[in-house]
Amino acid sequence: MNMKRSAVGVQDLLFMQRALDLAAVAAKMGEVPVGAVVVYRGQVVGEGANSCIRNFDPTAHAEILALKAASSAVGNYRIPEAELFVTLEPCTMCAGAMVHARIKRLIFAATDSRTGAICSCCKTLDAEYHNHSVAWSHGLLADESSNLLKSFFRERR
Repeated sequence: MNMKRSAVGVQDLLFMQRALDLAAVAAKMGEVPVGAVVVYRGQVVGEGANSCIRNFDPTAHAEILALKAASSAVGNYRIPEAELFVTLEPCTMCAGAMVHARIKRLIFAATDSRTGAICSCCKTLDAEYHNHSVAWSHGLLADESSNLLKSFFRERR
């Protein structure tokens, strides 16, 4: 068991629901439906929805966009009190960005058996060589997130 796991609170449901709303917006734009929300001191300070195709940018993942917006809002690229809510398990790029931003806690909905870098394909945040530890948990609204992703890809086949 990962000792860095974090407990999920009641208010977390509202933040994850907002991330799901953003994922639905991404789907309507033809993007893989992933949404992310950064919460700092109880307030949403950054949001993002996948925009790789629309922005011609392989780094325009929901998490990266939300972290950029949050850093700008807070006025610092390090936001150690912040929590990141995302609808799909982050990839290695996004996990690395969380470490650099000093995110306190990650909460993600569905796991990603293909590129998930938190607990599925690898355990990036559990690496002992990082100079910052990010607590994490998953499963909150996982069925809703998974259903949105399945529906999106079913329509494209």
